[in-house]
Amino acid sequence: MSRSESQAPKSPRRFSRRGLLRGAAVGVAASTVGPLRIGAFGPSVALATDFEQSPAEAVGLTAYEREGQVFIRWNNSLVVSYRAHASLKYPYLSPLVGPASGIPLTTESSLPYPHHRGVWLGCEPLNGGDYWSDGPLDQGQILSAGPKLGTVSDTSVVIDDQCEWIRKEASSPLVDRRKFTVRIPSERIRAIDVEIDLTAREDIRIESAKHSLFALRVAADISPLEGGVLLNSNGDSGAEATFGRPAAWCGYHGSRRFSKVVEGIAVFNHPDNFDGDCPWFTRDYGHLSPSPFNFLKQPWTLENGNTLALKYCVVMHAGTPREANLDKLYQEWVNGNGRFIAVQSG
Repeated sequence: MSRSESQAPKSPRRFSRRGLLRGAAVGVAASTVGPLRIGAFGPSVALATDFEQSPAEAVGLTAYEREGQVFIRWNNSLVVSYRAHASLKYPYLSPLVGPASGIPLTTESSLPYPHHRGVWLGCEPLNGGDYWSDGPLDQGQILSAGPKLGTVSDTSVVIDDQCEWIRKEASSPLVDRRKFTVRIPSERIRAIDVEIDLTAREDIRIESAKHSLFALRVAADISPLEGGVLLNSNGDSGAEATFGRPAAWCGYHGSRRFSKVVEGIAVFNHPDNFDGDCPWFTRDYGHLSPSPFNFLKQPWTLENGNTLALKYCVVMHAGTPREANLDKLYQEWVNGNGRFIAVQSG
């Protein structure tokens, strides 16, 4: 008759070297089979697991926030994470996961310029500060007050955050309020509405800023340098054809390194941003930004107390941009006043 774990042997057991070795072998075997239970006579293999199937609460769209990080999942698979810990140069979204492959479409660090982090907001130079590179935080930091989960529904999850742009022994030039709405319009599309309000705490003057503003860095395998395609809404392809030109959207797509499926990621730029004058900064290694600051003919200014409102949408899609019908999705997003309201089939 077997003895329960709460029962003790009636008399001490004698252990031999051979017995100890045999017990160790059982432990090793158990570690490859299942969880271990420590009973009165040593380790034994557990025959049951905690869950025989995925928990019911994992179905659909779910969100989890912990110590400056937010994780959004769809049917228990990661869609996107927002990272906003106080040790970071700036908060950022990464990874943003491909709907077909299940692997990241963005990178948190790749050469060249390993400080690019997924999808982020930053600027350098800005009133003497560096709110972009991996330099010391004393040179400039965008500090999150702590992301908050807003409404979590069957179709969307909202992340709210407020960030202060700070620099040691200098006044804070900006504060921003940002809202991300993560949506799953279909099994082949993931969309993140981005609303950012930048409010000046002092007069802002930018004469030229190559490193700005809302930005994306993709996984290397969908960059043109490794066989991917950089494409904009005008049909222009590659950095030489897209650099410095306005477009409704711009993104990267290609065959994934491991799964070989085709998928991509694109940024929608709202026509109201910068009064419609917003050329793209693009690079074939996988970086793009809808920002006019590299192409200024005269300084850009924002007076103390004024607010710059910006709207973007980041779309992760299966297939090529044409197969994903990005032009139609962009128009629906604009018609929704910067909110991705379309629900697609399939």
